[in-house]
Amino acid sequence: MIRTAALAALLASTALSSAAMAQTAPSPVPAEASGGFATSDATDPYLWLEEIDGARAMEWVEAHNEHSLGVLRGDPRFETLHQQALEIVQARDRIPGVGFNHDGSLTNFWQDAEHVRGLWRTTTVDSYRTAEPQWETILDLDALSAAEGKNWVWKGASCLPPQETRCLINLSDGGKDAVTVREFDRATKTFVEGGFVLPESKGGASWVDENTLLVSRDFGPGTMTSSGYPMIVKVLKRGQSLDQATTVFTGQPTDVSVSGYTLRDADGVVKATLINRGINFYEGETHRLNADGTTTKLALPAKSSINALVRGQLVVTTDQDWTAPSGQAFRTGDVIAWDLDRWLADPATPAQLVIRPGEREAVEGINATRNKLVVALYENVRGSVYVYEPNPAGEWSRTRLDLPQNVTVGVGSASDRDDRVFVSVAGYLNPSSLYLADAASGEAEVVKSLPAKFDATGMVVEQFEATSADGTRIPYFVVHKGDMPMDGSNPTLLYGYGGFQNSLLPGYSATVGKLWLERGGVYVIANTRGGGEFGPRWHQAALQENRQRSHEDFQAVAEDLIARRITSQPRLGVMGGSQGGLFMGAMLTQRPDLINAAVIQVPLFDMLRFHKLLAGASWIAEYGNPDIPEERAWIEEYSPYQRLAAGQPYPEVFIHTSTKDDRVHPGHARKAAARLEALGYPVLFYENTDGGHAAGANLRETARRLALEYTYLTRRLMDTQIPAPE
Repeated sequence: MIRTAALAALLASTALSSAAMAQTAPSPVPAEASGGFATSDATDPYLWLEEIDGARAMEWVEAHNEHSLGVLRGDPRFETLHQQALEIVQARDRIPGVGFNHDGSLTNFWQDAEHVRGLWRTTTVDSYRTAEPQWETILDLDALSAAEGKNWVWKGASCLPPQETRCLINLSDGGKDAVTVREFDRATKTFVEGGFVLPESKGGASWVDENTLLVSRDFGPGTMTSSGYPMIVKVLKRGQSLDQATTVFTGQPTDVSVSGYTLRDADGVVKATLINRGINFYEGETHRLNADGTTTKLALPAKSSINALVRGQLVVTTDQDWTAPSGQAFRTGDVIAWDLDRWLADPATPAQLVIRPGEREAVEGINATRNKLVVALYENVRGSVYVYEPNPAGEWSRTRLDLPQNVTVGVGSASDRDDRVFVSVAGYLNPSSLYLADAASGEAEVVKSLPAKFDATGMVVEQFEATSADGTRIPYFVVHKGDMPMDGSNPTLLYGYGGFQNSLLPGYSATVGKLWLERGGVYVIANTRGGGEFGPRWHQAALQENRQRSHEDFQAVAEDLIARRITSQPRLGVMGGSQGGLFMGAMLTQRPDLINAAVIQVPLFDMLRFHKLLAGASWIAEYGNPDIPEERAWIEEYSPYQRLAAGQPYPEVFIHTSTKDDRVHPGHARKAAARLEALGYPVLFYENTDGGHAAGANLRETARRLALEYTYLTRRLMDTQIPAPE
């Protein structure tokens, strides 16, 4: 999620030129009714900016885009940064990420300068090992978009095991989360005439057999939750219309969503048909769909995830302390397993403990080959990959894959024909490598390596810890040139996210390296609470009434950077997107004295209304419910939109969002910019009219966004003069 005058005329719906905007004084701050700014609809003068495609709102967007693009693209450094970003994102020497098919072949989705929207393609493992694999195109999204007059964005494919010739293709109009689903025949490389077609909706569809789907969609009024996701699962038979499908499960309007899927063994045989009811973002129920159409709730913790089915063992992670029906006590973060058939017959069947992570450990990824469980396990934000295998008694042994240490590892696609699995390895200064590992032997070989995309000569990575307000140690990484002066003069970009158990792990970013590090910038990543770097407890420590802890963690890292003389306020900027955009808003409104720049990407900002906008209600479990007075009180303490005030040392910020974002409402970003301008602060605001929540419908738009961000950061942090010490 990412952040200068002329509001008065814009409020009158008059689009201004860049020059006019630059010369127009900010409008007066609106008078506020009792209760404070934007604490109710009556005291929020910018609700009209929540009308996504409203004429008045879009005139406002166009005027701000014209101004901001004029400022940033007019900078003499923009074009160089833009060309560098374009070269990186369109490079053909990137590692093609692949997935195993049941027949042992590989598939990949690929975008480059000639294929902006992308190709879905396939090759063999042997060909993939070569420097120039021979790819066979399955579907050309650029050609499809041109033929149909659409701006299709790829959202993935699901193919029916074991043959995997019939597939459900998910296509998004401009990058929205909502997708159209169409049946595709990989053998003929054509959409199936008269096949399954599901109109645009949030939700999903999964195969039961070649003539049957489990579908969770918008079936009309009363079928979606308050979060905007499906509330009903139906069984759809070939030849039926959606209104003829059979309803097999109905959730509650207050749920986040419901969905259905099949649990299959390595041969593609359905072992159970399951329905997931997401009560909130972290708690749910799993129900088994029985042959007679009834459902049975399974005995699982409310906070848990089904990870894999391997050799008849159902592997589950629990995110809460839990006493199983067998009487066994498990801890938050444990990975446990049951013999599936025995457990389905008797929920009191004892489980086996597979993994119990330590205090500074976290499980970051799990997948299964035909016979093995493959796990990415991290200690103090550094990863290793372990292979687990059940013996006939159900007990699990562990071996370690032969991979580099003290890096980020990611478990990729695994084969269900044998025990091969792809594993990615990367570091901040180490270009990504892709290994093909044999989980049976423990051996691994490099099959692809990314060439260096920036000059890392003399650069180093250090890990430090800051002490948060409550005394908790917060780790963070600093990437920089080894000979940088420790005098506070280094332009420094601090990145954070801090929510939804999303871990920020070391990785190789060619654009950060080329557009920032290589030019003398310092890059910092904060592993604050709210993330998952140390497992579920690290996340849960900053939930709801404790959200402020994560903000204090991020602020502590900024203070520590300044105390170490790595940087100073005139040279320190922050960046974050989505939940991270809320993070940036909290930093801006609570500690503007620490920073001189903020890139606020597709942000949450008005936390008193977040639950009323698009998918916002689904995040109540993370933040709390503003409609409950007790919870509203703690949210109001940090909600950036309401906290913006006159007379503060706010730097000029750069906020950007997307009109097509149907997850985080663009109104958050628009209202933040409008309020700042009304208070008299300079703002750069840019809204991509396509792109969805990822803010890039295609590679060219991604490159432009990156160039805008780093031009802004250059202006704020590299051009700034630092006062001489007193």
